[in-house]
Amino acid sequence: MQKNEQKKLFQEALVSWYYREKRDLPWRKTTDPYLIWVSEVMLQQTRVETVIPYYERFTAKFPTMQALANAKEEELLKMWEGLGYYSRARNLQQGVKEVVESYGGSVPTTRKEISSLRGVGPYTAGAILSIAFGIPEHAVDGNVMRVLSRILLIEEDIALPRTRKTFEQAVMDLIYREDPSAFNQALMELGATICIPRPKCLLCPVREYCAAFEEGRQDELPVKTKKTKMKIVPLAVFAISDGNGKWFMQQRPEKGLLANMWEFPTVELLQEENTALAIKDQYGLQLDEVSAIFDFNHVFSHLTWEVKGYVAVTSDAGSISEKARWFTAEEIEALPKPIPVIKLWDVVSQN
Repeated sequence: MQKNEQKKLFQEALVSWYYREKRDLPWRKTTDPYLIWVSEVMLQQTRVETVIPYYERFTAKFPTMQALANAKEEELLKMWEGLGYYSRARNLQQGVKEVVESYGGSVPTTRKEISSLRGVGPYTAGAILSIAFGIPEHAVDGNVMRVLSRILLIEEDIALPRTRKTFEQAVMDLIYREDPSAFNQALMELGATICIPRPKCLLCPVREYCAAFEEGRQDELPVKTKKTKMKIVPLAVFAISDGNGKWFMQQRPEKGLLANMWEFPTVELLQEENTALAIKDQYGLQLDEVSAIFDFNHVFSHLTWEVKGYVAVTSDAGSISEKARWFTAEEIEALPKPIPVIKLWDVVSQN
């Protein structure tokens, strides 16, 4: 797509389609950079349908950057509970604090400055700059790479980090400078709804400009090498009651996976017959009654937990501390918990 006239026709076809067909999403009703920032962070590795209620609750609870900057971490994690990838929430809050403290509460409008904020990578920076401020900047995510690999017949491996530069340059060459916000969102929308892994080419508003479609190669692109085999970790998780309406929970470490979230006692399932003994060794809890509830898998980006859920009763007090103690059911509801714990608690609390 070298000719200026063809490029202009492509831009106009794409943007006009976007204004006609775009989905009605809450973050598309604002140009507030903070609210757009929140939506972009939530949308990372998460489906739009899942994000909408989280976005609405989160922005109602923290409507301004000042409100989020002042929030306690436990309150923040509770609002993010179930959305996963909790480092996103922490990085978002830290980035917002940096804006409040260093930029007087105004999100910076240059790529260099906005990219210096915690958790703001090249995509998020470009999305905020283009959508909130109308600045012609690239915002390249997986959807955009899939669309442009087909439109421009780019055969570079999108799984390789260095390939992103190719697509960033492609966006800057094609971007509709009269309306960069609509152009970038249109590329994302096209990739999310039509130019999907199995493309709906007959519905595509820019099909006549697509080099891959012209050659009948749209199903071959984008080129993407397979990920390495995922690590499997078998776990036994015990919802342990004292028989009087209280349940034992521990807080995860401050660093690492699911940092600071609350969970039931958990042991790696190396030998199933030793799990009760492991609970005794780690938590000082002698289990009097143990019943298996159900098994399920929880998939992270880099590993899978194979969870065996149990409910148990003990008469021991256990090892009580700030990070491991007994809670009532009402108190558990208020704690920030990862999805596997929520799944187990939902079953336990209904019985």
